[in-house]
Amino acid sequence: MNSILKLGLNLFVICAVAAGLLAGTNEITAPMIEKRNEQANNEARQAVLSDAKEFKLLDNNKYKATSDIEVVEVYEGLNGSNLSGYTIKVLPKGYGGEIELMVGIKSDGTISGINIGNMSETPGLGARSKEEAFYGQYASKPATELSVVKSGTAGETEIQAISGATITSKAVTSGVNAAVEVYDSISK
Repeated sequence: MNSILKLGLNLFVICAVAAGLLAGTNEITAPMIEKRNEQANNEARQAVLSDAKEFKLLDNNKYKATSDIEVVEVYEGLNGSNLSGYTIKVLPKGYGGEIELMVGIKSDGTISGINIGNMSETPGLGARSKEEAFYGQYASKPATELSVVKSGTAGETEIQAISGATITSKAVTSGVNAAVEVYDSISK
C-alpha cells in the first residue's frame, strides 16, 4: 500500500512539473503567436484587396450575416480617405472541417480575390483549392451569388469545381457567397 501511494505521489509531482512547464512556455510564446497571426491576417487582407493601404476593423453592428457560415471579421480597406473595398473573413465547412477564407470585395462591387488560410482538406484533392488555378477564378467576378459547375465552361457567376473535390469547391464558394451577403448589407 505504501509503495502505491509513493508511486502515485511521484506521478503527481511529475505531472505538476510538466503542466507548469507547459503553462510557462505557453505564457512566453502566446504574444509572439498572436503577433504572427495578426501579421498573416494583414498579409491576407493585402493580398485580396491590394488597392488598400490600411485596414480598419468594422463593428459587427454595421453589417448583417444571414447565412449559417461564421463571419469572423470585416475590415474596411482604405487608400488615404478613399474606400477601396472590404475584406471579409469567413469559416465555411469543407470536407475536412472549417476552411479559413479571406474574401476581398472592391467598392465597385467586384470580387478582387480570395485567400485560403488554415484548412484540413484532403491532400491532392480539396487541398488543391489553395492553387491559383482554382482560387484565381473568383477574381473579377461580380459580387453576386456564385455557383459551382462540375463540367463545361464556367459562366460569369459560376466557378469550375476541382475534380474530385466538389465538397471543398462548394464550401469555398458558399464562403464567398456569405461574404457577398455581408458586403450587400454594408453597401445598402
